Amino acid sequence: MAKRKNESARTTLEEVNESLTGAAQRIEENKKYIYYALGAAAVIVLLVAAYIFGVRNPNLQRAKDDIAKADMAYMQGDTVNALKEYEKVFDTYSNKPAERAAFNAAIILYQQGKNKEAADYLEKYDPEGNMVGPASQSLLGDCYVNLKQYDKAIAAFDRAVKLSGDNVFYTPTFMIKKATVLHEQKKYADEAAIYQVIKDKYYEYIRSYQFNVDKYLERANALAGK
Repeated sequence: MAKRKNESARTTLEEVNESLTGAAQRIEENKKYIYYALGAAAVIVLLVAAYIFGVRNPNLQRAKDDIAKADMAYMQGDTVNALKEYEKVFDTYSNKPAERAAFNAAIILYQQGKNKEAADYLEKYDPEGNMVGPASQSLLGDCYVNLKQYDKAIAAFDRAVKLSGDNVFYTPTFMIKKATVLHEQKKYADEAAIYQVIKDKYYEYIRSYQFNVDKYLERANALAGK
């Protein structure tokens, strides 16, 4: 009986990913495309900023020119040279393009399975906005999950939740990621509390993506002895 209970409580990283159903699962499966889109949005913002401030801040214009080379390589699928250019921009400048270079370098490193290197860049990245900021912290959390540094992963997902500004679609996704880490840590009562908040507060998310929150809530409560 005890053996069966232990087996039911065991959760590998693969099972953690499998628990992200509905929208959360699709976000995991299409993560690189989401990050590409967020990176493209950041490019537009930076182009406008460079146009306004480029004359008064020549370093910003040079950084913009340099990061454009990285963006071109990235869009052409040349991630090796793109990574080199992003790292060069980050090492050379101290401005917004350098911040984005750190984020894009982290995306490439994460896709290469270099979680420690990706996390190092993301730790230097200053998250801003209610889209790119949360995405950066979610990616940081993913890196720490893969590194089995679960407390750091939870902290990153908490920041993602805070930065997302209670977005009805983003916030529950980051909460689910945190809940799966708590499940891995066998903190089932804390896991259940998150699913209860999602059930009580994010009905639109549950309905839109058919997320079976009751399934995970009941599992967590059962493992917590409730």
